[in-house]
Amino acid sequence: MNDKLRPQANEITAIIGSKLNINPDIITLLGLFISILAGVFFASGNLIAGVIFILISGACDVIDGSIARTHNRKTRFGGFLDSVCDRFADAAILIGLIYSGYIDAILGALAIHSSMTVSYVRARAENEKIRCSVGIAERAERLLIIVIGATLASLMGGSHNIMFAAIAILTVLSYITVLQRVYHTWINLY
Repeated sequence: MNDKLRPQANEITAIIGSKLNINPDIITLLGLFISILAGVFFASGNLIAGVIFILISGACDVIDGSIARTHNRKTRFGGFLDSVCDRFADAAILIGLIYSGYIDAILGALAIHSSMTVSYVRARAENEKIRCSVGIAERAERLLIIVIGATLASLMGGSHNIMFAAIAILTVLSYITVLQRVYHTWINLY
């Protein structure tokens, strides 16, 4: 998410998080399950249901951190679990699109690889004590591209070309983000 929007989003989610007194790890796992359902809906060709479930899982992904912060339940394991679940969720969604035939296997594999690499580069940079949430296609942007692509494809009668274009854009932007993060890390290490 854009760093300029993050403070406003955090204020809104803090209100929601303060009202929910539940273990944030449960919300994280619920978000993963809902993302898997989005992938199942995509696999069955139901693009709109897939979009709805992505949006619900996105809400879970935002709220789990908010609950952890507002109820002082933020843990290193919770952050780890959130990151792992996000990778599985991203893969489930893209695998559903591959299975349905909306995107071919090569593009789907590249989309999964690029998404995973964006996250890996950040994790590796942060292991070197470099804050690395830079780039034009973080997870929120990637999911937004899928949501817009699937919505437009559905409105156009299930157009495979629109979905293909959306995932191609997602893949290119993800690889650009990888390069941005590698460059950011390089200039901070030298």
